[in-house]
Amino acid sequence: MTIARRALLGAGLAAPALLPGLARAQGANQGWSPTRPIRLVVGFPPAGTTDIAARLLSEPLARRLGGQVVVENRPGAGGNLANDVVAKAEPDGHTLLMQTISGGAINYALYGSRMPVKPEDLAAVGMMLRVPNAIFVTPELPVRTLRELVDYAKARPGALNIGSSGAGTSLHMTGELLKLEAGIDMIHVPFRGAGPMLQEIIAGRVEVGVDNLPSAIGHLRDGRLRPLAVTTKERSPAMPEVPTTAEAGFPGVEATAWFGVQAPARTPAAVLKRISDELNYVIRQPEMQRRLADLGGMPPNLTPDGGTSPETFDAFVKAEITKWAEVVRRSGARVE
Repeated sequence: MTIARRALLGAGLAAPALLPGLARAQGANQGWSPTRPIRLVVGFPPAGTTDIAARLLSEPLARRLGGQVVVENRPGAGGNLANDVVAKAEPDGHTLLMQTISGGAINYALYGSRMPVKPEDLAAVGMMLRVPNAIFVTPELPVRTLRELVDYAKARPGALNIGSSGAGTSLHMTGELLKLEAGIDMIHVPFRGAGPMLQEIIAGRVEVGVDNLPSAIGHLRDGRLRPLAVTTKERSPAMPEVPTTAEAGFPGVEATAWFGVQAPARTPAAVLKRISDELNYVIRQPEMQRRLADLGGMPPNLTPDGGTSPETFDAFVKAEITKWAEVVRRSGARVE
């Protein structure tokens, strides 16, 4: 069992006490309430950050809504399979998507005409959290800083493999940015999720990796992986000893992964608002914020009070689609 999975299970077991006073009778809040279990679809396998976020959210959100929220893993094509499943679902609030920077922004440029959905096929509910990406290596590799990795790779063009949790993810694109900014040649190896990728790097069969901090942090803390940098502008409070990519000499390698909730287009505005209001309540609770911070997560900060809304999340996603289209163009990244 991975460190991330143990942490997740621990969070799940503690969920009834996670948010004091959270439970309330169905319908106590005026507005829409679910009439059957809500599916929260995740486009990646268990143990990755998307799955961790969904499972941390599912029980407290269910208690707030007065129903049940069931996490459903539908991995494939960097989140595109989950996008398609949710876009085609009945727009009644009973099918939600734990969206990511890859499925929600990067993939539109990366997959082009092969993208199964358009941005307008999904409706914004709200953002849950933001996280840094971490760049790390197997301890067997004789490098201890990002500059040393770049020098090592320059002396061995094409000899190193760099893993990610899938083509089109922010992890893939962070690796492409590093190669572009540093002028190095490493071979991208996409996996079907963070769990398999981390195990291959721990075993030394892949030398370099990029992952969202929450799913890698246990391995980075226990020394099974060696962290070189985080990709946000500021150091992560969860691992303050790890420098940023800018501090390491590569300011162009900046990426903040994000995770939020979307619904099928044409979901009534009142339903979106009810779910968004309860999402906001859940993520603002001190104990939830502490758990997310322990995993390297940061709050949405899309509204003046640090929260989120359908409108602010929608505007944010549109800006991200534009931003990452330019990164894809510059890097020349493609998926087969």
